[in-house]
Amino acid sequence: MVKLTDRERMLRTYRRQEIDRVPMNDSAWAGTKRRWYNEGMPKDVSWEDYFDFDKRIEVLPDNSPRFERKVLEETDRYVIETTKWGGTQKAFKELDSTPDVLDFYYGSSDRWEEAKAAMTTYHEDRIPWKYLEENYPKWKSEGRFIQLTLWFGFDVAHSRMTGTENMLVGMYDEPEWVTDIFDTYLNTSLDLCQRILDAGYEFDGVKWYDDMGYKGSPFFSPTAYRELLKPYHKKAVDWAHERGLVTELHSCGFIEPLLDDVLDTGVEMLNPLEVKAGMDPFKLKNKYGNKLAFHGGINAQLWDDIELVKAEMERIIPAMKEGGGYVFASDHSIPNSVSFKNMTEIARLAHELGKYN
Repeated sequence: MVKLTDRERMLRTYRRQEIDRVPMNDSAWAGTKRRWYNEGMPKDVSWEDYFDFDKRIEVLPDNSPRFERKVLEETDRYVIETTKWGGTQKAFKELDSTPDVLDFYYGSSDRWEEAKAAMTTYHEDRIPWKYLEENYPKWKSEGRFIQLTLWFGFDVAHSRMTGTENMLVGMYDEPEWVTDIFDTYLNTSLDLCQRILDAGYEFDGVKWYDDMGYKGSPFFSPTAYRELLKPYHKKAVDWAHERGLVTELHSCGFIEPLLDDVLDTGVEMLNPLEVKAGMDPFKLKNKYGNKLAFHGGINAQLWDDIELVKAEMERIIPAMKEGGGYVFASDHSIPNSVSFKNMTEIARLAHELGKYN
């Protein structure tokens, strides 16, 4: 088979069709990329192009309530500030650090109407028009796979607006509040994405982030998913399919108990198959491989040990690529413990193992 473009390869993978090689698509931490440049990677090239990974372009409009951002305290090491989602966070200045959210202004239903009104107020700069204008022609000419990113669901709401405990309690005590949050997030996101499509930009797929599990268990029961969240996942998939776009759900954590219902929404691809949390790529492939494509599944904790990660790749890639429908990646992202030397060997082996005869 002739060499395919990123776009052709990805679309065929969603549909589990014949391809030249397994797509390779991942994200690398800022500190990881800096380490690779310091260790010899040419500075005038992206890491994806250097290692011949497939680029997927994500376009994400801003459907936040645009809460005023204020710096409350700043030191050499961190900044305490309010966020546009209504949280107060302690953001550390070290690369690859995770902010510590200290408080949630919109963490109860009595303040929700304020956030809802702000989210549904349209501003022209909610859409990255300049970014699109400057880069879209290049993406198309290079044959890139281009996605619209929706911003809705359990994860983005609890982590940025309400807090985890408030959201989980609300799912049982105030389900109308929680579903109104899901509905508002999704509708505002779809409205902004539709404006982009109406402006003449063409896309290949839709993706959304909705982490629904942690280690060994989902955050909530299959019944709660089915009654509260599934209708909004299905609405997103239906919206995409009506416009000829393929769909992908990113959900970290152990979500296997939810997958029968997730598959019922019609989504075509699941990411990242977090092995660290208990997800078993082989089990998923055997059970769902005739109707679902998979993206990820290579334990990121092994990538700093070249022999361990090579053994894992040799175990997983041949089985997952059988019959199509697999994208090579870590089971979350590439941490800064991975050296340039290791990544060079990982990329080489992924290309080798991912070839189809």
